[in-house]
Amino acid sequence: MAMLSTVGLGAAALQSLGPVQPKSLPAPGRQDDAKVEAQKPEPAKAVIQATEAVRPVPEAKPAQAVGPAMSRRVASPDPTLLEPAPHEPTARLPRVAPDGRSPRVVYAAAPAVLPNGAARIALIVSGVGLSEKDTQAAISGLPGPVSLAVSAYASMKPATLEAARAAGHELFASIPMEPQGYPQIDEGPQALLTGSTPERNALNLEWALGRLEGAVGATGASDGMLGERFAEVGGAIDPVLDEIARRGLLYLDPRPGRGRTRPDLRARSVDVVIDDPPARAEMEAKLATLERIAREKGMAVGLVGRLQPVTLDRLSKWSKALAGRGFVLVPVSSLMPDSNPAANAIASQ
Repeated sequence: MAMLSTVGLGAAALQSLGPVQPKSLPAPGRQDDAKVEAQKPEPAKAVIQATEAVRPVPEAKPAQAVGPAMSRRVASPDPTLLEPAPHEPTARLPRVAPDGRSPRVVYAAAPAVLPNGAARIALIVSGVGLSEKDTQAAISGLPGPVSLAVSAYASMKPATLEAARAAGHELFASIPMEPQGYPQIDEGPQALLTGSTPERNALNLEWALGRLEGAVGATGASDGMLGERFAEVGGAIDPVLDEIARRGLLYLDPRPGRGRTRPDLRARSVDVVIDDPPARAEMEAKLATLERIAREKGMAVGLVGRLQPVTLDRLSKWSKALAGRGFVLVPVSSLMPDSNPAANAIASQ
């Protein structure tokens, strides 16, 4: 009776699971009862085998394309990567952590996985923070890989900065520097100037770097200006780059094709200033130039010098069509050249 009950349960299970293909039987011929009995699976095993035979095999999921829309959250400020500013009591400056971690690595946005043959384009928007409305529009309307350069003269709410990080935007600290046309064109009271003493410029640099915690790097792009005049004087810009390298930051030179190569600093220059001038037809031509450079070199970096609604609208539409033209939008940090061992040694000091 026990055997019949078990077989009955097995049959019920088999019936609910559907038809099962029987195992191949031995070639016809006489077999004694002992051999036949030995070849029969136990009823419980029969149910398990039947279940495995009809269990549906899950379909393999297609590989998910990774692109601009999949940027993950950028890290929030880490106290171990900050130190008190010597001359700004309420400010904290970036530094390399005791364990060797640097801001340029910790605060970098996640790079996209590239489809075969895709060219990389990075974009940075300057002037972030001067208008809360435009800043919110940039955070929500631009793809995550677009990097944001925060004005040193802005007072951004912590919640706004966190929203930018949550959307995947890495942040650069803007350093106001003397532009072409100074003093008619003025970068404000805290600008680094060729006519100032090294001590005054060092204090202004400290002030600028202390305005934004959690920056992956710094740039001379500031509120529509590029700091060309200051950057052209080696005796003025070199101490600035020394300090940026020592603090473990990246540096993006806003002057197209004119950045300096240094073994102790991960740095590069932009390839195209998109909104110079900020007219729609000219911006279209500049974006086309940016794409051409990316096709020829495999990568390119574009700069938007001033955050404006018309520029945001054009960038949003342009970025949505990039993938169809064979490009991938990536963070600026992913296009920085690798530094050599000397850079790591200096950054760790």
